[in-house]
Amino acid sequence: MKSFAALLMTILASVLSFTFTSALAQGSYPTAPIRMVLGFPPGGATDALARLLSQRLATQMNANVLVDNKPGANGNIAAEFVAKSRPDGYSLLLHSSTLILGRALGERVGYDLIQDLAPVSLIATSPELLFVHPSVPANSVSEFIAYVRGNPNKLAYGSSGTGSTTHLAALLFLQLNGLTALHVPYKGSPPVMLDLAGGRIHFTMQGVTSGLAMVKDKRLKVLAIASLARTSLLPDVPTLAETVMPGFEVGAWYGLMTRARTAPEIVKHLNAETVTALKDPDVKARLAQENADPIIATPEEFGAYIKSELERWTKVIKSADLKPE
Repeated sequence: MKSFAALLMTILASVLSFTFTSALAQGSYPTAPIRMVLGFPPGGATDALARLLSQRLATQMNANVLVDNKPGANGNIAAEFVAKSRPDGYSLLLHSSTLILGRALGERVGYDLIQDLAPVSLIATSPELLFVHPSVPANSVSEFIAYVRGNPNKLAYGSSGTGSTTHLAALLFLQLNGLTALHVPYKGSPPVMLDLAGGRIHFTMQGVTSGLAMVKDKRLKVLAIASLARTSLLPDVPTLAETVMPGFEVGAWYGLMTRARTAPEIVKHLNAETVTALKDPDVKARLAQENADPIIATPEEFGAYIKSELERWTKVIKSADLKPE
């Protein structure tokens, strides 16, 4: 027999669920401002995405959707804030794949990603590209692989930091092709690209906008993109999938979560509004400018994707014996 406390909690959960369901049925959600929290400072790509999405959701839902920047600890300050908020649908977390990679690395945080946060929707993905310095004698992926294989641990590659998407993308590329190279971590993408253009490192995997100008003025070469389809920004650049690595796809991705135990009806409502926003032509055009593709997914599909990404990157991290910095 259940204890009195357990029985009381069950009754309370049922009452809350009924209350939220009734509120949605009456069209009264939201009745207060919605806070969209993200773990990055203003001015970056994630912040731009948050403001684009928040403005569209505000218009659709006839509500105030406020962006709340809480940078620090690789996004964990923002995630913990939402994880400890009320489960009422008024606190949302817009995060990147960095949050998943941190868990795979074993970062110590004050919340549980799976137990304390509920998936709402995937938003977009942005694939990485393989950039090399012009001094590297390779003009195709096959030639590059052959060159790295002939020079084990003699080439250096830069990343935005140990355990970052850019680090793990390059690491996985090397692992799957049986290659070895020296990793040089930086604090962000700009110094990586500057050192690559200066010839102080040999290659990197970064987002297309990080090095687009440098490619156009011949300071860098780009050999491939890690997506299943080519990008309109560089239509002549082949994908890794169509060259030597069928099915290979890796890059940054963005998603929306809320406090676990938020009523399913509210989560579904938020998902439906997000999907509508992502189908808007203006939103799609803005995402395309950043080489990001909108992704339509249910909360259940997003949850499955999170778990698959955790499994994928945990294996890569363990095989390389990486530790959080």
